[in-house]
Amino acid sequence: MASGGYARKTAPRDLDSVSTRSPIPQRSTRQLPALTTRELEDDRNIRNNWDDRVVEVQDSPFESLRLAADKTIDSLRSLGRPRTPLRYSAMPETSVRRGRVVSEFAPHPLERHRVWLNKYVLGTSIAIIFALVLLTSALVNRPGGTTILTNIPGLGQVYSVQVGGAQAAAIQNTNGPVQQQVPLHTGPYSVLSKPTITADFINQVLSAYGSPAAGKGQQLYDLGVQYGIDPAFALAFFQHESTFGKFGEANTTRSLGNLRCIPNAACINSSGQTCAPGDSCYASFPTWEAGFEAWYKLIRNLYVAGWGLSTIPQIIPKYAPSADNNNEAAYIASVEHSIDVWHSGQIFT
Repeated sequence: MASGGYARKTAPRDLDSVSTRSPIPQRSTRQLPALTTRELEDDRNIRNNWDDRVVEVQDSPFESLRLAADKTIDSLRSLGRPRTPLRYSAMPETSVRRGRVVSEFAPHPLERHRVWLNKYVLGTSIAIIFALVLLTSALVNRPGGTTILTNIPGLGQVYSVQVGGAQAAAIQNTNGPVQQQVPLHTGPYSVLSKPTITADFINQVLSAYGSPAAGKGQQLYDLGVQYGIDPAFALAFFQHESTFGKFGEANTTRSLGNLRCIPNAACINSSGQTCAPGDSCYASFPTWEAGFEAWYKLIRNLYVAGWGLSTIPQIIPKYAPSADNNNEAAYIASVEHSIDVWHSGQIFT
């Protein structure tokens, strides 16, 4: 029999009965209460109602959406928080508004205004007729004879020129320019200037336009120097009045400015005959040079020295007033445009 340390040893313990894990204290988590009978009943009712109200969409793209919604609802039920299910419904039909029924026997909207509307139309018509009668009477009975104005589009115009009335005799009887009597206004288009174009250039312009005064450039230039007026303005007036004597009365009268009858010049009518009472008459000159000088005298001795008008915007309203059926603004623009073109060295405006 053995002895010693072995005698004091105890028998080995069963390992299966030995716990190798340390005890874990219970966690402090909230225990959810179990669903009551009423909550379970409500959940069942929601499920039944959902099945009754959902619109089944067979074989459509919305089937997958419906299945996903069902899964979502199931998960919500498992949490004890049921949600109102989504409802699928068919698209409502588009409502159609009925058109308004209008009776063909209904009165016109203006029918109720007929009483005063008839009086208004009648009164307006009478007023228009009365105005036309007055206008016609004024035109027929106006003093003086009828003024004939020749208007050839694009080829020049003929204007009734103001020549000073009772002062015309004194102006035309002078020998050369009279002394300046009033202060003058200067400006970019003042006629009082040294020549800005040459006699040769004037001849080129007259020849290019086929003027009957072609070759008279030197005379037009010299008279401008004598009267202290830039001959470019005389040439511009000549162009605007009759296209350098080609059209209108100037072709017969040889008048640069289509002047009305003045002393020391023959007075003829539109037919080239001696002027009779009631005719529209113009001053006629034996030569182009005489017609040039008559225009220079008119501008220098009356418009400049007599009235103190020296620029184109000042002269035109007197020379070709709108009261005589002239377009003053167009006349001014035409003369200034011609001056600008010739100063640039070009012939045709």
